[in-house]
Amino acid sequence: MSIKIILADDHKIVRDGLRSLLERHPGMEVIAETSDGRAAVQLSLKYSPDVVIIDVAMPVLNGIEATRRIKAESPGTKVIALSMHSDRRFVVEMLNAGASGYLLKECAFEELVGAVHSILAGNNYLSPSITDVAIKDKHCGHKEASGFFALTPRELEVLQLLVEGRTTLQIADMLRISEKTIIAHRRNIFSKLGIQSLAELIKYAIREGFTLI
Repeated sequence: MSIKIILADDHKIVRDGLRSLLERHPGMEVIAETSDGRAAVQLSLKYSPDVVIIDVAMPVLNGIEATRRIKAESPGTKVIALSMHSDRRFVVEMLNAGASGYLLKECAFEELVGAVHSILAGNNYLSPSITDVAIKDKHCGHKEASGFFALTPRELEVLQLLVEGRTTLQIADMLRISEKTIIAHRRNIFSKLGIQSLAELIKYAIREGFTLI
């Protein structure tokens, strides 16, 4: 039986390359692909894949929040992060969200295939260059505090779209809720983060690394 895989990356050339390489490998089938995190969650619920390979930096819904939602709705689906970011913050947050693997985009294709088989066998997999980072964090029990942890999943979604430069109307259309509701979410975000303006919010997001994911 083929291993069913969904690809989620906002660069089409990356998805095309991964699809081509994976489908040359016996027993692997890419059943769907997408360029944004929200669609990755929806596709996962629709197709129940064995594995979702997702970038950490995704529009609309970042890879961390998308992973958290995929694992909440479909616990049996394994998630592998494939990212250019080796920062401890992103590695740890992806693992905390439920990812079973974290690979850097500089890895060889054979490493990705090995990681897929490893996590389906019940193991976790980290690229060798970031293993020490994750182990150190686990033993130190260190977790950076961030105001983002106070936000609800919907507020995080609205926050990301605001940081991406979307208007209230655009966000309302994308999330299929009223502008009034978006304004309420925005007010809550500002209140929880202690922020007074959109410009200040964007500066805060950049400082905290949110714009990278």
